[in-house]
Amino acid sequence: MTRVREWGMQDRPLNTVHFESPSHTSTLLCGLNTLRTKGLLLDVTLVADGEAFQAHRVVLASCSDYFRAMFTDAMRESRQSEICLNGVTAAGMRLLLDYAYTSRLALNLANIQDVLSAASHVQVVAVVEACSNYLQAQLDLDNCIDIATIAETYSLSQLRHRVYRFMSGHLHEFSRSPDFHRLAPQQLEYLLSCDFPVDCPEEEVLRIVVHWLMSEPRQRLNSAQRLLRRIHFAEITPWDVDAVLQQTALGQHLYRLVLSETCRQSRVHASNLVPASKSSPLVNSRGMELAVVKVGGFGIGGITNEITYFLPSVGKWRHLTSIPHVEQCNFGTAVLDNDLYVVGGCFNQSLQENIHPFGFRYSPRYNKWTTMAPMQRERCRFSLNVLSGHLYAIGGASEVDDEEEVSACECYNPETDSWESVRPLPGYRTQHAGATWSHASSYQGDWTET
Repeated sequence: MTRVREWGMQDRPLNTVHFESPSHTSTLLCGLNTLRTKGLLLDVTLVADGEAFQAHRVVLASCSDYFRAMFTDAMRESRQSEICLNGVTAAGMRLLLDYAYTSRLALNLANIQDVLSAASHVQVVAVVEACSNYLQAQLDLDNCIDIATIAETYSLSQLRHRVYRFMSGHLHEFSRSPDFHRLAPQQLEYLLSCDFPVDCPEEEVLRIVVHWLMSEPRQRLNSAQRLLRRIHFAEITPWDVDAVLQQTALGQHLYRLVLSETCRQSRVHASNLVPASKSSPLVNSRGMELAVVKVGGFGIGGITNEITYFLPSVGKWRHLTSIPHVEQCNFGTAVLDNDLYVVGGCFNQSLQENIHPFGFRYSPRYNKWTTMAPMQRERCRFSLNVLSGHLYAIGGASEVDDEEEVSACECYNPETDSWESVRPLPGYRTQHAGATWSHASSYQGDWTET
């Protein structure tokens, strides 16, 4: 009977069911930690800062590259029951062992360096990353130098990048804090060489460097040449350089270094940076790169308001923003003081073309759109150009179909956010090309319905 039942079972489908306990991982960790706290099956002792910690080799090897290599390779320590960890504090080792057996870790400003030192020493990557993320979250002007030093000590490249970008973005305020002068020469040089965006003009960057040098002139003047090589002198007028150097007691010595560096930069200058002018609100060209910007147009799905940009260093188009208006076309675009202006245009409503006078200004620095005063006349298919710090809307089509309207021209003053009429074109112009050079503008070509 038993044999018959066995063959009967074999003839039936297996009906395999896969079982997985969601609590098994936590149960296993809990069991291992219980063994540790009760002192059972322990097979290795770690000594840190003169304090002994007992553990299981298999647990250590499972979460630490350092211990895995030690216990599985033919190393002398693999046969030892006691291992000394030089340079690791007892507090750090205790917290790291708690993490190994529980997967939990409480980080704070009092223990972060002990934990990071221990985790880096025994190569617990997850804890090193957790410490790096914690320090990023705590970053401010009061501790940024200390965090930079920690990042450099433990080779935390992502944290270091984040810290120096933070310093650059707050350079104006940071340079006025007492802690700024604690920067080591190599740290200040790296800060300047990163070429991250800064919140002050380049002449102020020069002033900051000079003040740092003069805070301890005997110890720091030998770093002057290396630091001055990181200043973009092409963006500073000779008068501003002179004004900065006249404030120092060692002006003549620095004059020679600045003159030498200015000549060197003029010989090798080949920059892709956005040029800055004294009349431009573009604070500084550090961290910026010239880009080709594509504004709206017609895509696969029809009219689009999407704006994309192309950086030669990246080699592909990326989304930037979208025009904050209904899908439109035939608008005017121009760049003034590194802000993008989108003015006028037309859109379809109930199968009828609607022309409007409204305009929008986009700031890439703040990634923000703002509205501007509308033109005096709605227009599309016109030319929008920049001349002498103003925008000029030339010709185009209007809701009123007469030559007086489509030859009308307007000038926009960004300081007063207002348009005013200027001398009209001598004749009807729409869909024409326009360009400016020096203090003049030229317009050619047009399209006229017949």
